Amino acid sequence: MKYLTRTIWILSLISLFTDTASEMLYPIMPIYLKSIGFSVLLIGILEGIAEATAGLSKGYFGKLSDHTGRRAPFVQLGYTLSALSKPMMAAFVYPLWIFLARTIDRLGKGIRTGARDALLSDEATTGTKGRVFGFHRSMDTVGAVLGPLFALIYLYFYPGQYQILFLIAFIPGLLAICLSFYLKDKNRKPKENKAPVSFFSFLHYWKHSPTAYRKLVAGLLIFTLCNSSDVFLLLKVKQAGLDDSATIGVYIFYNLVFALAAFPAGILADKIGLKKVFITGLLLFALVYAGMSFNGSIFFYGFLFLLYGLYAAATEGISKAWISNITDKADTATAIGTYTGFQSICTMLASFITGWLWFQFGAVPAFVATATIALAVLLYFLIGIKESDR
Repeated sequence: MKYLTRTIWILSLISLFTDTASEMLYPIMPIYLKSIGFSVLLIGILEGIAEATAGLSKGYFGKLSDHTGRRAPFVQLGYTLSALSKPMMAAFVYPLWIFLARTIDRLGKGIRTGARDALLSDEATTGTKGRVFGFHRSMDTVGAVLGPLFALIYLYFYPGQYQILFLIAFIPGLLAICLSFYLKDKNRKPKENKAPVSFFSFLHYWKHSPTAYRKLVAGLLIFTLCNSSDVFLLLKVKQAGLDDSATIGVYIFYNLVFALAAFPAGILADKIGLKKVFITGLLLFALVYAGMSFNGSIFFYGFLFLLYGLYAAATEGISKAWISNITDKADTATAIGTYTGFQSICTMLASFITGWLWFQFGAVPAFVATATIALAVLLYFLIGIKESDR
């Protein structure tokens, strides 16, 4: 596997350690916030501000990375901020401090995303993009398996001791920081245009980007508007009668399937086409949400989360590989940063829309509506988009 270069391995291990730290805290974050006095409304505001920070900053820092011709410093700073935010959450319990720590975490993600994905793209050819991005997503998701498992084991022996877990989560974050300093930039000239990069200057890229990029990203964003938080899937499983351990177990199982399937899905996409694998993922997504409108046993939901893991493997890394194949190399960070920035905002809206539908009409209409929109997007990709367009 000569296409898995030193840089790809370093970036993948960094993501593994960082996701281990983040997902270690994911199951207990709402419980911890409630224990220090946060209401559900305040938690919602906190997460909204955090995601908006990540979304808007992805495009700006992606554009800045292309403008300066640098990648490694953005990756290093981004992962450092995310790692430092973990112990900050345990230091004080004042709401403003918690907001600051959470925002720093998401800002770190915004700083690094475009530059990191551009580095991955630079290490691949058109024929290996799928497997390179798939391998990275696979390693990243291994962290999403290890993190919750460690949290479950820790809380079994030390129930209620959440703040210590935030400090422990800094350890894999620190390993990620150390690894990031082994990254080196290739000799890349900065863009000749020395005009300063404003915070919203990445929006101009949309106007001047290739037509194929706009068509592809438009379809991806429409899909994102129906792709709400996984919390709704877990809530449905919980309402169906599964206990807390089974619910978290199903989530871990999903991440395990995702981790095991992402790399093979990338290899398959390089062989038969990114579009075919991506559309298969959309079909699996629609089947999962349609299935969630029914009640079933733990084995029924286990099967749906198996399909959900396969869907994620067939779409998440593939979409970025596809974008990098239809845009100029000099604009890779801007193109991916712009897409992931808009994606973050659309994810926020998707969760709001799904929550409103659930509240007004119940879980079944919410899941059926999501499945229906996903099928419409699938038809759009089938009819309206060609993989080879540029």
